[in-house]
Amino acid sequence: MDTKYKFAPETDSRIVYVRPVAVSDLPQEVQAQVGGAETLYAVHNAEGGRLALVADRTMAFILARQNDLAPVSVH
Repeated sequence: MDTKYKFAPETDSRIVYVRPVAVSDLPQEVQAQVGGAETLYAVHNAEGGRLALVADRTMAFILARQNDLAPVSVH
């Protein structure tokens, strides 16, 4: 019972973070393309780099999973 198992690497690069972003916080050129939306959802890598902006949370999760990534919500 004292056998140690390695379940997963300590840092999993497949994890991405999904968070809401206020359109008013985005650059003007992005705001011009959004239409009437007030909030978009960003997908970020572990280092904080924005990988994508999408219209809703469900789409963010689908996008991540289609790219073999593991999405988690950030509040």
